[in-house]
Amino acid sequence: MKVGIIGSGSMGSLYGGVLAEDGHEVWFIDVFKEHVDAVKTNGLIVNKDGSKRIIQNIRATTQAEEAGVVDLAIIFVKSTITDIAVEQNLAVFGPDTIVLTLQNGIGNIEKISQFVSEKQIIAGTSANGANFVQPGEINHAGWGGTTIGELDGSHSERIEKIASMLGTGELGPINISDNVMGLIWDKLLVNVGINPLTALMRLRNGQLLEQDETLHLMEQVVEEGVKVAEAKNIKLGFDDSVAHCKSVADATGANISSMLADALNGRKTEIDNINGAIVREGHALGIPTPVNEVITHLVKGMEHSKL
Repeated sequence: MKVGIIGSGSMGSLYGGVLAEDGHEVWFIDVFKEHVDAVKTNGLIVNKDGSKRIIQNIRATTQAEEAGVVDLAIIFVKSTITDIAVEQNLAVFGPDTIVLTLQNGIGNIEKISQFVSEKQIIAGTSANGANFVQPGEINHAGWGGTTIGELDGSHSERIEKIASMLGTGELGPINISDNVMGLIWDKLLVNVGINPLTALMRLRNGQLLEQDETLHLMEQVVEEGVKVAEAKNIKLGFDDSVAHCKSVADATGANISSMLADALNGRKTEIDNINGAIVREGHALGIPTPVNEVITHLVKGMEHSKL
């Protein structure tokens, strides 16, 4: 299958690299020219568990027109620029292209559907963890598998096909969900509890579990998010979303979250589409979310730090 990775950062590179290893024609499509050039010249270097491997057969470009129409487009850009990325890379989307979003936050489906038919979109979440080392090199720091689903909950032939592609040993187990919005909210509540706290405290995921203070904050922001989800009649996949968040932090203990990586590199974070989304949805429903609001303000303030 011809696959386009729209946003080939650490997670996009991980998924695209593994699919290339499995024999698919994979195109990295990204504005980060240094990374594109490094992959084209030297391949993608993947570090995992103290070992290193190089994946050579990856095509990479900054111009979507060079790749052309793909069979499967996986969207891995930050949720803050989803609509911009899709619009700028329209050359890869044909009428039969399957579009898979594995992004953080909520609102990505709505942004993508501005440019392609909603019938082409499937969604999912990843419990893998990866971080960027340098152009052409990533760390695969967490192994947790992938869950995907059709937006209408159906069990289609194409979802089976994509599941068989992603269910490799390197990416972990694959699950097909008939409740994709619940799936997205489950992942949102994990990100709500892990990402901003790791960014603010400069901690790896697992280190959040070692301090009473960070555990307490994690519990509060996730509990507020659960109240909002319940008010929206979202069917969550876990009876205890706080416990699930803690289990993911433990399973990806060595990982540097994407928000921490952004903070360390002086980049804008996805806070508005994670904890900020809980605040907005809560406000619309009349549900107080004070801890998420404070955390959102703290992260946004951190983004402007000059020290």
